[in-house]
Amino acid sequence: MNQKKILEFEKKIGYTFENPDLLVTALTHSSYSNEKRLRKYQCNERLEFLGDAVLELISSEYIFHENPTKPEGDLTRTRASYVCEPTLALCAREIALGDYLLLGKGEDHTGGRERDSILSDALEATIGAVYLDGGFERAKEYVKNFVLRDIENKKLFFDSKTILQEIVQGQHLELTYQLLDESGPDHCKSFTVAVVIDGKQVSKSTDRTKKKAEQSAAYQAILTLRRENEMTADN
Repeated sequence: MNQKKILEFEKKIGYTFENPDLLVTALTHSSYSNEKRLRKYQCNERLEFLGDAVLELISSEYIFHENPTKPEGDLTRTRASYVCEPTLALCAREIALGDYLLLGKGEDHTGGRERDSILSDALEATIGAVYLDGGFERAKEYVKNFVLRDIENKKLFFDSKTILQEIVQGQHLELTYQLLDESGPDHCKSFTVAVVIDGKQVSKSTDRTKKKAEQSAAYQAILTLRRENEMTADN
């Protein structure tokens, strides 16, 4: 990774590494290290392991203090919604993390920069890198800025299909998901799904799996319905 890319990413996250090699390792996928015949540990898997633990502690502390009366089971479910793969991938996309990844050519050509599993793992690896480079407080700041912000919106994304179902049922409307398109080879398929409410297409989304496309389309539908309700209320 060239110096320009390192500086660009550091500026984006507001943190300058004492040891930039940690950042490079955090952004190195195993497909790249395998292709370049690097040693097995010269990819982001070890930092991901560490970052996962750091993220769990920071998010647990945050949720504990933000919800002083919730029982343990509710706290666990809340944390799961914050640190699950789709939510972390959403956080990674907000900082365009995929643009900075070092991927093998095959992984790159089959959409690896947009794959939820790769993005979420890389985000955890960067958390591990910040922790090793700057300590717990800097890692905590990083997580708060890029994972634990806009929580209500992230919870909405995580539970989008359930929330949309509740909204539609409350208005006695009919909700269906329609598969509009399925394309690409088996190893890199793309699905486009539409949310249809009472026969009207409200939103659509494209993703690597039908389930993820439905989730994203449901999220967009909720935002659309909320905007429409706000406009109606204003008038």
